[in-house]
Amino acid sequence: MDMHNVVDDTVDTVVVGKANVSPADVIAVARGNARIALAEDALTEMAGARARIDALAAEPRPVYGVSTGFGALAVRHIDRPLRAQLQRSLVRSHAAGMGPQVEREVTRALMFLRLKTLASGRTGVRPLVAETMAAILNAGITPVVREFGSLGCSGDLAPLSHCALTLMGEGEAYGPDGVVRPAGELLAEAGITPVELAEKEGLALINGTDGMLGMLVMALADLSRLFTTADITAAMSLEALLGTEKVLQPELHAIRPHPGQAASAANMLAVLQGSGLTGHHQDDAPRVQDAYSIRCAPQVAGAGRDTLTHAQLVAERELAAAVDNPVVLPDGRVESNGNFHGAPVAYVLDFLAIAAADLGSIAERRTDRLLDKNRSHGLPPFLADDPGLDSGLMIAQYTQAALVSENKRLAVPASVDSIPSSAMQEDHVSMGWSAARKLRSAVDNLARILAVELTASARALELRLAGGSGPLAPATAAAVAAARAAGVAGPGTDRFLAPDLEAAEQLVASGGLVAAVETVTGRLA
Repeated sequence: MDMHNVVDDTVDTVVVGKANVSPADVIAVARGNARIALAEDALTEMAGARARIDALAAEPRPVYGVSTGFGALAVRHIDRPLRAQLQRSLVRSHAAGMGPQVEREVTRALMFLRLKTLASGRTGVRPLVAETMAAILNAGITPVVREFGSLGCSGDLAPLSHCALTLMGEGEAYGPDGVVRPAGELLAEAGITPVELAEKEGLALINGTDGMLGMLVMALADLSRLFTTADITAAMSLEALLGTEKVLQPELHAIRPHPGQAASAANMLAVLQGSGLTGHHQDDAPRVQDAYSIRCAPQVAGAGRDTLTHAQLVAERELAAAVDNPVVLPDGRVESNGNFHGAPVAYVLDFLAIAAADLGSIAERRTDRLLDKNRSHGLPPFLADDPGLDSGLMIAQYTQAALVSENKRLAVPASVDSIPSSAMQEDHVSMGWSAARKLRSAVDNLARILAVELTASARALELRLAGGSGPLAPATAAAVAAARAAGVAGPGTDRFLAPDLEAAEQLVASGGLVAAVETVTGRLA
């Protein structure tokens, strides 16, 4: 992923107990390489559940995942001497991913979340399995996981199987140095003994929605920052277009009480505090109202914020869940279930892709308005130094439009699709992994779209100042200064533009723009 994420480096160790972990824990492990420790209560809970699995394994009656085959092959009873082979065969056969390798942070999140479920004591694995997984993560060993192979039902089977393969000392993995090598060699160098899987353990390692959930948690962190960024760039565009901030008054948003809308309006109002440019929409070219892309910015961004809030609720519920089949209940019963179905996560992943696409779409419309001399209220065509000789930011908007178009394609829901598998035993699937993969692309694209609006609005504001208008709001002045310090060029003759846009993207993605503005406004929502 191209986002350069803000990670809390103060988190050195995450302790995993039998209760749920937090989104911050996931990000600390996935992106910040925090170490993992298993709490005593988790080890105790796992040992108790394992005793129940061992008791069932000794019984003559078949128990799914313990003494039977899997999926459509669950009709066969497997004798005890063959059960270790059963678990090995499960992992090996299900490690069938293809395509590009997924990002390291995705694999670490995937493994950490599976470890969280193992530690709940609901899966019936031995404490040794969880301890080995924690040791692999702490050693900086990252299994090679391929992009295609999960249907988001019965969990993220292929991705998790590639991780389970590493626990067995098989397959390939990245070492701490980033070099791909045989997993067995890497484990040996780290002093980690491969696991010989016992009854139920292979199934427990692969039967969860951990990949899609990990990607959701990281996307939520990224989008939270980007929604604040979008409020800043929208405010900059409003100011550069001499719009009115009166539409941001809290009493206007109180009568349509969507929390996200109120938060975005408050952010924009805070950013525009002290501007000498706003409120001139009825001067040279009278306007009764600003265009929708300006006036309705809080409504669109706010709807996305409320979608984000719903997705955060779903993520928190999933982080509190123990997803496996069958599960060991607190009273000792071992029951089959359908909790591995990824629909709850898949839906919100798709919802967020829609919100990201629309936020990018309205940002592009503001950029286009800044560049059009017929609608920019006195700004030069394309914000060029010498229009005709110079093209200014003309093609930056083309790039932005291409990204917006791509995000519209990525907004097509994955979760409405289902392709039956396993000889019609698994006849409805969520496609949640696919929803997560396309959301990651949409988030990256949104950062680039907002970077173009930042580039255009900052240049437009400097042109206003050069023309004798102003002053800028202190917060937007801080945004312009941050852009310039990051290497985003101001007004002037045409130059090689791609490095400027990349610098703007890095400023947006890193959270640097938000941080610069918050030095003036204080904490934004």
